[in-house]
Amino acid sequence: MDLQEKVRVAAEAVKHADAIVITAGAGMGVDSGLPDFRGDAGFWKAYPPYQKLGITFVGAANPDHFERDPAFGWGFYGHRTNLYRATVPHAGFDILREWVERFGLDYFVATSNVDGQFQKAGFADDRILEVHGSIHHLQCTTPCTMAIWENRETIPVDEATMRAGHVPRCIHCGAVARPNILMFGDYGWVSDRSARQQRNFDEFLADIRGGRLVVVEMGAGTAIPTIRYLTEELGSRSDALAVRINPREPQIRAPHLSLSCGAREGVAAINAVLAEETP
Repeated sequence: MDLQEKVRVAAEAVKHADAIVITAGAGMGVDSGLPDFRGDAGFWKAYPPYQKLGITFVGAANPDHFERDPAFGWGFYGHRTNLYRATVPHAGFDILREWVERFGLDYFVATSNVDGQFQKAGFADDRILEVHGSIHHLQCTTPCTMAIWENRETIPVDEATMRAGHVPRCIHCGAVARPNILMFGDYGWVSDRSARQQRNFDEFLADIRGGRLVVVEMGAGTAIPTIRYLTEELGSRSDALAVRINPREPQIRAPHLSLSCGAREGVAAINAVLAEETP
């Protein structure tokens, strides 16, 4: 099956579905101008100061920094907070939301991204599962309680040293606060918010059981395959079709579809077919 035929099959699946699950990894944000940190070279290209220090993405995304050197820990996460706040979601987000409205689809989003772009693009907060948490929410480093609160902090960062000029504090005990994100080697993450989202997702899946489901996955790689596994698990349900959109690692077992392109390009191609066929 060539690419155009795959796109047409995907369009038919969207048009005739009862529900859609949108699954997304870091590649989803690339078309919005966000880095995906693919490999050490990709991370250092986005953050040159860390190359000089010999620190990889795994080393930077480490909760130990918030205990040993909070200004350094918040240098990385403060910069990302500022970047994500300034980012405008690309047109692919709008296309996905239009499908939900045009075809009356029940929907849910499941993402490993912590950037909050789906909320910014207009997807309902109670229809999103952020499996690794969100940079837009904070928790105590201790943690003194299981409290999670909105990140309203202003965090200036010196990009030459990647150190933060302000370190957020816990609103309950005054200790250093940290993003409510699952980091590498992280035993202090408060998972309550993501667990609540997971319960919402489980209820959604129970409600749509027996209906026609289309899963559209974008930018989910094999390095941390959480989202890819979820897509394949959902694709194993009866009356389900998965569409994997990925420029480098599109492979998926038939009858599911692989589109070797970026997220925006892939959904735009499907949308072009839907525009032809929908009065």
